[in-house]
Amino acid sequence: MEKIKPEIVLISLGSNIGDREKNLRAAIASLPELGVQIKKVSSIYETEPVDLLEQPSFLNCVVEGETAVPPVALLRELRALERRMGSKKLVPRGPRLIDLDILVYGEQMIDSPELQVPHPRMHLRRFVLAPLAEIAPDLKHSSWSGTAAELLATTDDKSAVKKISGDLRARSQ
Repeated sequence: MEKIKPEIVLISLGSNIGDREKNLRAAIASLPELGVQIKKVSSIYETEPVDLLEQPSFLNCVVEGETAVPPVALLRELRALERRMGSKKLVPRGPRLIDLDILVYGEQMIDSPELQVPHPRMHLRRFVLAPLAEIAPDLKHSSWSGTAAELLATTDDKSAVKKISGDLRARSQ
């Protein structure tokens, strides 16, 4: 694997099957094994589904970390972690035990069939923007019209997003 200088990476986590909080905690606990040094973890938010509405509510959070793992290799590691945890994506945007998405990888802009960074729909999704704005309100990628907090304040997404607990790391150690 080629060596690159460590970059800030923001990863969105979601779960709506099984013990949702335990699923999030297990995924966060596994990130260092994938080469992601965790810097911040948002609160947990309970969120109503978007796109496919006939499914259970999600728990979502965002992790800020630092990694030297190249973006596509990191994506493959995250997908392998999802599979190891037993997640199956049977229906696009449907129920899942765990879902891990790279939101931002430094200032990089990637548009390949496998990976798009920044995540192409994150600015449209309150369930991503609320936890992101909590831990990185002033984050501004060069491709965005504003900071994470400004994107949250101006999103057209009116889906329910409710903070239900604080930093997951405090309870996962």
